[in-house]
Formats: sequence, structure tokens, C-alpha cells
Amino acid sequence: MQSNRRMPQWAAALIGLVSGAVAVGVSLLVAGLVNPSAFPIVAVGDSAVDLTPAVLKEWAIRTFGENDKVVLLGGIIVVMALIAVALGIAAARDVRYGLAGLAAFGLVGVVAVLTRPEAGLVDVLPTVVGVGAGMFALHRIIRRSLVPAEELAGASTGPYGDRGHPAHGTGPGEIAPVSSPEPLPESERRPEVATPPVMRAGNDLRAFDRRGLLTGVLGGVAAAGVAGIAGRMLSGRAEVSVARSGITLPHPAKPLAPLPAGVDLKLKGLSPFVTPNSDFYRVDTALVVPQVDPGSWTLKIHGMVDRPVELTFADLMKRTVVEADVTLCCVSNEVGGPYIGNARWLGVSLADVLRDAGVQKGADMLLSTSADGWTAGTPVDVVLDGRDALLAFGMNGEALPVDHGFPVRQVVPGLYGYVSATKWVTDIRVTRFDEDEAYWTPRGWSAKGPIKTESRIDLPRDGASVPVGRTVIAGVAWAQHKGVDAVEVRVDRGQWRQARLAEAPTADTWRQWVIDDWDATAGDHTIEVRATDATGYTQTADRAPVAPDGATGWHTIQVRVG
Repeated sequence: MQSNRRMPQWAAALIGLVSGAVAVGVSLLVAGLVNPSAFPIVAVGDSAVDLTPAVLKEWAIRTFGENDKVVLLGGIIVVMALIAVALGIAAARDVRYGLAGLAAFGLVGVVAVLTRPEAGLVDVLPTVVGVGAGMFALHRIIRRSLVPAEELAGASTGPYGDRGHPAHGTGPGEIAPVSSPEPLPESERRPEVATPPVMRAGNDLRAFDRRGLLTGVLGGVAAAGVAGIAGRMLSGRAEVSVARSGITLPHPAKPLAPLPAGVDLKLKGLSPFVTPNSDFYRVDTALVVPQVDPGSWTLKIHGMVDRPVELTFADLMKRTVVEADVTLCCVSNEVGGPYIGNARWLGVSLADVLRDAGVQKGADMLLSTSADGWTAGTPVDVVLDGRDALLAFGMNGEALPVDHGFPVRQVVPGLYGYVSATKWVTDIRVTRFDEDEAYWTPRGWSAKGPIKTESRIDLPRDGASVPVGRTVIAGVAWAQHKGVDAVEVRVDRGQWRQARLAEAPTADTWRQWVIDDWDATAGDHTIEVRATDATGYTQTADRAPVAPDGATGWHTIQVRVG
């Protein structure tokens, strides 16, 4: 069927948008039935993340922070909407153009889905069925919007008008008038009624019908909305949320003592010693947070082990439970950056689980895999050296938040998250660094990522204006699994001054520091900070970027006094 070249472009664009919405809604519904990660928008977004150069990823993290995934998904949706508009306009010329465009777009989705880790043929169903629904909607709404011209004209005036005489078209391409045996005198004729512009489909003349467009569009919007809502429900968000709220955390075998009174200086604007769950940073590659039901979750430990292990969530909760205060830091954290936080974690010893499996001689890497296919490579010796490496299911007194890895994640003190802190962990393969690579290694990052000794100024803020007189300078410093022994501050490249340190319960947490008697004089000032860890190492002033193994340099701020 060829369509009317004179169909308004706004109508054609609207038909394209609605057809695209139907495709997305139906694909989300089928993905909820088959596999939520097979939703084509997520698959295309994940492929975009994988193919994006590391430099561009770092720019996105610096620019948009934890909203980088929202921005990417928003960009994908905008591009899809523009493509849908273009396909609608193309279909207004010839519906076959629009159908072919949708099929091509579906092919892109199929390729993106099949290139995801552990994808199977069944995972293409959401894309295939969704595109099929979009094609049906496009064809159907076009048909409803273009009706036989004589029907539309007849519906308006009847074939002979109100007085039984023919209505006359006046424009090129309009319905030819039906001849009258006896034309009325000019004085008795009613004004001529123009019929809508028409198109030819085969031997039929068709006209654009606004009412048909409206009913077709409303039907498409309703179908897309119902399918999308059902798909969201089937994707497991509601069920996982209910399952999480119903979990009663077990008590640790040896509860930690309450935090010492001196761990938190309680200064307004200074990062609290314990980072609230809602404020804890999130940096990962998951465009849509995996929804993992603890009832069906399992963790497989295999590879270079004597006895492969498979644990359910119930199995994990029955083991000896450990709690630990641990600071986590992202390798993407710039000097003075926000991607660091401290929490009290609850879980079981990862080292104990590995000992049950029996790690074989020569194994030096744990290749852990997330529910969404992301991988991290953790040094075996670090996990087994006595530190509190956990399979964690609790965070700050509650079940692990879904955004932070519910039901289970890894927590390993002293290593950047990209080599240790796998969220939604489902598989650990004991292997070797010379035989396997984790997600970020082939993308230019170091295979092993020990956290570097660093410090940050929280008060005053960079660029702030402060009054003349005694002023507080405060912040945090960290050297996980080594501990912070000293923090020094200097103003305008003067003498270094020792800061007063808050208490730290272990070497695996950050430490607050303060200088509360800086006599600030009027003018512009530069403030710098550096930390020294328990090994005697003082952080270097040399600036290095986050890639390939973490940023270095002194955090420096500028303030105006007076």
C-alpha cells in the first residue's frame, strides 16, 4: 500500500512515535517473561558502554557522576524517538519503507542482545516480538488514518449533499464530482464542499482521516502503556523489593563494638564517618539495576578448586556471620573526588568459602561475575591474607540495597572496586591472571588495583568565601588495610601543619582530620593536604589520572577570605 504524499508530516511523525512506543512496550513485556536483561534498549545501551573508549567513559563519570547511565539511557531513547519519527514520515510515502526501517532497527537489537554474556537464542524474543508489534501498529494506524475517499466524503455530506445534488471537489487530486442530469440554477446552488486530499492504493482512492488517526493513536498508546507496565512488574522489581523487605539479618558470631565516640568529628559539611546507604556512591556498568530474587540466587565457586561449591542464599545465611567496617573506593575517583564511602558490612568470610572449595596450587585470581555479566579479577592472596573479605548481604544494619548488589556482593578491603567489589555476584571462578581477564583489563586498566593513600579537603569547599578570622579546615584521608598515621595541611605553600586525627576503628576505614585554628586573613588563599600511611609512605604531589590504576596528587582548593 502506498500512502498519501500529502498526509501532514505531524500525523506521520505521530504514527511513527506511537508505533515505536508499541515496539518498546511489547519488548519490555516479553523481556519480563523471558529475561529482563534481554530488553533490547538495555542490550543496546550495554553494548554502547562496552564499545565506548575508556577516555569517554571517564569523561561521562566526571561530567554526570552517578547519573551517567540515566544520561545514556535518555540519549538512546531520544535517538530512538527520532528514528521512529523518520520511519513514520517514510511510511507516509510508502508503508513498506517504514516496515523495512523497523526490521533493520530490530536487527540491531538482535545483534546487541546476542553479544551479551551468556545470551541464548530465546533472548532475541523480546526484540523480535516487539518489532513485530511495532510493524503491526505502524501498518494498522496508517490504514485507519487513510480511508476510502468516497466514504470520508459521504460521511460529511452524502454523495448528493443535503439536497440530493452532487458535492463538488475543487482541488487537484480530489474526488471527481458525480454528474447531475439537471444542474440547478446558479442562484439555488449550495457552496461547493471540498473533500480531503486523497491517495491511490492500487485502484482505490484514499483520504486522510483525522478521526481514524486519533483512534489508531489512542489504541497504540494504550497498548504500549499496558504492555510496558506489565513488563515492569514482570521484570521482578516489586517481587525483589518485597523479598528484600522480608529478610531478617542474622547476628554476627562476634559483634563489633560500637564505634568509638571520637570517630566522627560531627562538623557540618564534613563527610560523616558512616556513609548513609542513600548517599553511598554507585559506579558500575549496569544501565538497569539487576533484580535478583534471593530465593533463586545461587553462587557457584569452581575452576581451580578441589571441590566445586554452590551456595543458595539460605546456605549463606547459615554460615558464620561476620561484620566489618570497610571503606570502598572507585578507581574512577579523581583527587578530591566523591566516589568513596564507608559502611558497616554484614556477611560471611569469602576466605572461608574458598577454603571449603580448596584452592589449588598456582591459582592467583578470582574471576567473579555479576548477574548482568560484568566481571572482576581479584588477587587470591589478598582475599586469603586475613583481612575481612566478605560475601556481604547487609549494609549499615539493613539488607543490602538493590542498587548496591542485593542479595549478595563482594567487599574486599584495600582494593579498588573494579577488581574486587562485584555486586549481584553469582559466580566465582578460581583461575590465573595469565589465563583470564576481567571486564576492565582489556580496556586498558591494571589487572590489580590496590587503593592508593589519598586525602581530601571537605571544609571549606573549593571556591568558597569565608570570613576573616579563625576558620576550620577539615576532611578525610584513607589508606585501606594500611591505615592513616598522619595528615598535614599547608596554606599558600607555607609550612606543613599536622592535623588532628579522629579515631579509626580499623586500618580498613577512612579517617577524619581537622585543623580548627587557621587564622584566615583577607585575600585569596590556596590550601593543600597530604596523608602519610602506617607504612611511612607520604602521598606524592605528582598528579596522575585515574587510569590505569588510580589517581594521585595532593587535593588543592582555592578560597577567598573577607
